[in-house]
Amino acid sequence: MQKVTVNMVSDVVCPWCIVGYQRLQEAIKTLDNIEVDIKFHPFELNPNMPEQGQNLREHIMEKYGISEQQSADNRARLVEAGEALGFAFNFTDDSRMQNTFKAHQLIHLAAKKGLEEEMKLSLFKAYFTDGKDVNDQTVLVEIADAIGLDGVEVKEVLQNGIYAQAVREEEATWMQRGIQSVPTFVIGNQGITGAQEPATLAAFITQAATQQ
Repeated sequence: MQKVTVNMVSDVVCPWCIVGYQRLQEAIKTLDNIEVDIKFHPFELNPNMPEQGQNLREHIMEKYGISEQQSADNRARLVEAGEALGFAFNFTDDSRMQNTFKAHQLIHLAAKKGLEEEMKLSLFKAYFTDGKDVNDQTVLVEIADAIGLDGVEVKEVLQNGIYAQAVREEEATWMQRGIQSVPTFVIGNQGITGAQEPATLAAFITQAATQQ
């Protein structure tokens, strides 16, 4: 059994990141004699997003210079992609883009406890399916508690920014490596951008295993 590490650079408010993750899971199911270890790395789509966030539709229209209809069409494509992979996107007119710096600090803590993947998936579901504010400390403590983290420790980490510098440094490291959009999968010595189809991801993983 060969082991391949897939480094996934992503943000928890990036819809194509959870689509990409789900497609990666589909790819893994097709592999023979290859064990895949997924490592998550932080990327903030909107590092300057204010604490109160911004209406999602308005934000997307402003950021990408698209019309309201184009924004609606994009959401429809995402809902369809999610349904095909068993993930529910529940967009509403009140959905908000949120600051994710605290969420990335929480993922950093979870990684130290061996719960990185559980934390990441819980945040995706909280934001996209349940419509929760993943920048709200109370919400983050609840999510962390549900996967087995200590609420008191989580509060201390978030209030004191214990892992703030570590997250900033890791973000900078991946940006210095040329990553400017997410999801990006780094498999072996290849960087693959976007929510690629399972067959594409499986091919890159197989290639990396062969090169080892």
